[in-house]
Amino acid sequence: MPKADRRGAAAYDSIIEAVFFAHYRKGASSFEFAREELRDAGNRLRVAVPKNLGDVLYTYRYRRALPDAVRQTCSAGNEWIISGVRAGRYALRLVPITRIEPQAGRYRIKVPDATPEIVAQHALSDEQALLARVRYNRLIDIFTGITTYSLQNHLRTQVEGVQIEIDELYLGIGKNGAQYVLPVQAKGGSDRIGRVQLEQDIEYCARQFSKLIARAIAAQLMEDGTIAMFELTVANERVEIVDERHYKLVPASEITPGDLDEMKRREQ
Repeated sequence: MPKADRRGAAAYDSIIEAVFFAHYRKGASSFEFAREELRDAGNRLRVAVPKNLGDVLYTYRYRRALPDAVRQTCSAGNEWIISGVRAGRYALRLVPITRIEPQAGRYRIKVPDATPEIVAQHALSDEQALLARVRYNRLIDIFTGITTYSLQNHLRTQVEGVQIEIDELYLGIGKNGAQYVLPVQAKGGSDRIGRVQLEQDIEYCARQFSKLIARAIAAQLMEDGTIAMFELTVANERVEIVDERHYKLVPASEITPGDLDEMKRREQ
């Protein structure tokens, strides 16, 4: 990590630690704080305070683990997460540890790769490339068994005044006419599927599309190019995997008669 980045990371750690321990009491499982407390803490500590305070929050919600001093206060099997409460206010909550990772050894379903070559060639990021592959190969349809349509990607909106971003939002229709809304989060490289994003996606859909059936989907690009697809839910404070399947996009010529026989057998 470059020296400037290390200094920035250390400043962020110092700021979030100061805010955490200003509120934390032994045995506490949640507490609220105001965004401006981040600036106040940075000024007291005389460390660089970012102009965009939201970047501190974004870092620990999506990119990086909270500092060791904070994590050491967790009871066994739990972790702290930062949730939006309302405009300018957030909560630190102690919840069961969430580790949503592709299960090793699962059968890889071969799908003829329909990604346009020009799109695959010029993809700008792992996440964008993954979203494009999921979209062009209709993996949401294949995975869920319903017909879906991409409504918008990188949807930026608010829930209770808190800014959120949904990687991609699909609408769908089932064979009996039931309508669905499917928020999708996509992760590539070292990024991992996160609980905070899952909860905010579900809450947004419940508010904005209350008449539709919500199904939260996540896609993880694995090291060998396989795409792991998950359907997720939150029940009793725990993230649960409803379904998991792995898809391998390949040229049609690489799908052998043996592959077709195996997939036919699994369909029956």
